[in-house]
Amino acid sequence: MSETVVSLDILSDPICPWCYIGKAQLDSALAAEPSHPFAIQWHPFQLNPDMPADGMDRRAYLKAKFGGQEAAVKAYAPVAEHARNAGLTINFEAMQRTPNTLNAHRLIHWAGIERCQNAAVDALFDAYFVQGRDIGANEVLADIADAVGMDASVVLRLLRSESDIQNIRDRDTQAREMGVTSVPTFIVAGKHAVPGAQPPDLWRKVIGELQGRDT
Repeated sequence: MSETVVSLDILSDPICPWCYIGKAQLDSALAAEPSHPFAIQWHPFQLNPDMPADGMDRRAYLKAKFGGQEAAVKAYAPVAEHARNAGLTINFEAMQRTPNTLNAHRLIHWAGIERCQNAAVDALFDAYFVQGRDIGANEVLADIADAVGMDASVVLRLLRSESDIQNIRDRDTQAREMGVTSVPTFIVAGKHAVPGAQPPDLWRKVIGELQGRDT
């Protein structure tokens, strides 16, 4: 069995329900395969790069995106079903605002430096999809940072600065130039792109192949 570490780069946006579902399904596979070879890193991709800095009312966003509440409900029906099947909660009624996620991506980047990136991504998903919090707000992001062991005061100071804003924008642009058009997109070993929220069985098969096991 190979012990080689394999990079798993994940392009994601913390307001993307398929990213939330995709992470849960990946986590299920990794829990079943504790000797998996993956070294995971999260990368920015904004679903709404032109969103106002303060975000917008979610009802207005859904009307603009889908044409109205009824169309939005229909569009999100498969999302809700897949979330339930993955054991997840999406509290649509609690979600009052659709945020600009630039600052959330900055937090994920800093969490990577402090080796708590997966925890930060989980906390952002929970804050948005379960608690209905505005993850575009600096105070909310600082609170999330504190919850995963980061220094909230340092994070708040960084959020109020220009630190890493261009870094995030450049990486988002680079992803689009590579041909990424939707998230989640998983890149295995720097070369194999796996788009979409994949079931745990697929990930277990990939892990088996990487480790030279018969699958």
